[in-house]
Amino acid sequence: MAKIFLRAPAPAKLNLYLHVTGRRDDGYHLLDSLIAFADTHDTLEAEPAEGLSLELAGPFGENLQGEEDNLVLRAARALAAAAGRPADAALRLIKRLPVAAGIGGGSADAAAVLRLLSRLWDLLLPTEEMQRMALALGADVPVCLAGRAAYTCGIGERLDPAPRLPRAHLILANPLIPLSTPQVFKARKGEFGRIDRFAEAPVDAAALADLLGSRANDLTAPAIACLPAIATGLEAIAGTEGCLLARMSGSGATCFGLYGDEAGARQAALILREELAGWWVVATRLRDDTTGLEAESD
Repeated sequence: MAKIFLRAPAPAKLNLYLHVTGRRDDGYHLLDSLIAFADTHDTLEAEPAEGLSLELAGPFGENLQGEEDNLVLRAARALAAAAGRPADAALRLIKRLPVAAGIGGGSADAAAVLRLLSRLWDLLLPTEEMQRMALALGADVPVCLAGRAAYTCGIGERLDPAPRLPRAHLILANPLIPLSTPQVFKARKGEFGRIDRFAEAPVDAAALADLLGSRANDLTAPAIACLPAIATGLEAIAGTEGCLLARMSGSGATCFGLYGDEAGARQAALILREELAGWWVVATRLRDDTTGLEAESD
């Protein structure tokens, strides 16, 4: 009998815009955000085993060494508990995305584990139950589990369909300095923003940039106050030829640039790797929603 081996991508999450619209009595902030995904991703692998184990690999795997209860393991245990079965699997995380970077690396990893182990263990839990489980793991896990562009509302528990996004290319840049999300929210001042969605599907990257240009990431100023290097990154990206929009994702510190063509994004990456020495810089593109995020078997 062939050995079962499954693999699933955990793509980087991008907040194309993010408005802080209020704050609940329990301290959680309410958001309105358009979330999309990049082709750049972590990879999760799984195979049957006795007990639960996690091997870490990749350029950022060592950043998670010593964490006995990270999101990957918590997701595996939560799914096993919901299914009433042992958490038996050998997991391997190839960590290519920086940690605490505003691109949902941990959330994407947790979502990938839920998809991966559902197939490995032959589970078919109701969508509502999977979404509740995802939200209990973290505010960004539900949209990462859905795996396609969506508007998020509240603290991440509500997902609404987004219009089809065009083919567009990206630069992602991170100073490799972890930034605490609670620290950024604590530094936020001023009035709350508003829900400001658009229904039309932009025809190309330039049209998408125009729509996003009238919106913002409300956490940019407080993030820069906590980590001034973000301003340096945004300025450098905006100065590259062909950049249609430069913005920070999530609570930072990853910044991204939007480009209309692959050659422009790749050339910008070459320049930025010199200008932003020591930063993580990758050229990628918006993930095609039709690609899907199903587990692959070998």
